[in-house]
Amino acid sequence: RRNLDRGSTHCSQGRSAQVKDVTTLIGEVHAAAAQPKHPVSRLHLRMGTHDAHYAGNLVDGARLLALFGDAATELLIMQDGDEGLFRAYDRVEFLAPVRAGDYVTVTAVITEIGRTSRKMVFVAEKTISAAPTTGAPSACNVVTPAVPVAYASGTCVVPAELQRRK
Repeated sequence: RRNLDRGSTHCSQGRSAQVKDVTTLIGEVHAAAAQPKHPVSRLHLRMGTHDAHYAGNLVDGARLLALFGDAATELLIMQDGDEGLFRAYDRVEFLAPVRAGDYVTVTAVITEIGRTSRKMVFVAEKTISAAPTTGAPSACNVVTPAVPVAYASGTCVVPAELQRRK
């Protein structure tokens, strides 16, 4: 693979396919959320010191994946009336740091519905950034436009016998 952020090609089984850059994918998530064909989930929350795992109050990327999992569960409940199961991520990209005190908005959209599978895309964006200074330890800045901090796509499954909304 070459640099995926620049729309490089990826060869799979002898074929070359265009890999979309993450900026394009994030735009597609926002477009799908603006005119949804399927349920949309939005989670807004503040990262606390309990979310920080590394020096400099850096939040672990796994915390963002947990939020994507929460959004996926909400989508499955709205779509099928059941929490379902997360089968696999097929793409995950961490794009910018998240620190304790930052506010993050997660947007998740179902993009395809199979008999039991649900393909989804996720984007996490920083909307408020902690900006503590001497004399103002609780200072924050509104981030406009929001900064994408993570993107992922994956597949969830709801067994047919558990689907309550058909």
